[in-house]
Amino acid sequence: MDFTGKTAIVTGGARGLGLSYARALATRGARVVISDIGADSNGAGSDGSVVLNAAQQLQAQGLKVLGHGGDLSTPEGCRQLIGFAIEAFGQLDILIHNAGWVGYQNIEDLDAAFLQRAMDINLYAPLWLCKHAWPHLLRSSAPRIILTTSDRALYAQYEQTGLVAYSAGKMAQLGIMNALSHEGAEAGIKVNAISPVAKTRMWGVTGEPDELKPEWVTPGVLFLASQHCQDTGYVLRASNGQFTATRFTENPGVDYPRDLARIKAASAEEVAAAWPRIKQPLAQAVTAS
Repeated sequence: MDFTGKTAIVTGGARGLGLSYARALATRGARVVISDIGADSNGAGSDGSVVLNAAQQLQAQGLKVLGHGGDLSTPEGCRQLIGFAIEAFGQLDILIHNAGWVGYQNIEDLDAAFLQRAMDINLYAPLWLCKHAWPHLLRSSAPRIILTTSDRALYAQYEQTGLVAYSAGKMAQLGIMNALSHEGAEAGIKVNAISPVAKTRMWGVTGEPDELKPEWVTPGVLFLASQHCQDTGYVLRASNGQFTATRFTENPGVDYPRDLARIKAASAEEVAAAWPRIKQPLAQAVTAS
């Protein structure tokens, strides 16, 4: 895949998954802005040298990469990032919101500052980034947005105690994906999400992992960012070089919102009696009937 002539922004692009995405895009010809505030492993603080050093390392390889160390927790910070990319390269074709933070706090201990930090990066940043990127994406011949969700939020069996704020933010990005995939359909803006599993500093890993490597997620992100991807509103799960795409689709025969084409019940008692069938996946329910 050739990204020559394309401009991409990768948030959280100085380390881990984001750095892998940025390097791969730039290696294939893209001009890339990597944004990273340089926060510590707890999501606090800032260090502008982190993103500048990462950009310099990629520049030393002959790649067209610039670093941006701004704070994306505010509308103005997001506007500045988009403006920085436009001023440097004159266009924007690909927006990848990879920046994230994993923090643990049980629901009884949840406090406003903790929740605000989670929402800033997982809810507000993608919204403000998309708002300010949208006019430029409308002028692109192949505009792409890639958000980031998590299997921890998508599937109950992978949840962990204390991840309520993190999960809320990661599920929020699915709502943003669905809404913008619809809003951008006529203009050809493809909006998808990656749900990556990789051993990075978020796992407490500092060395080279022997499995779940970040670069094994990257091929899926490259595809979503490319003109080869003509789908929108999909979640691409990626782990250990394996990929599976999924989306929320309606059951057949539904006439929304009046007819769900499923189990009828006129009272709470009838719902209780029918519950084993109500909670069955549709394929099993059809087979059982």
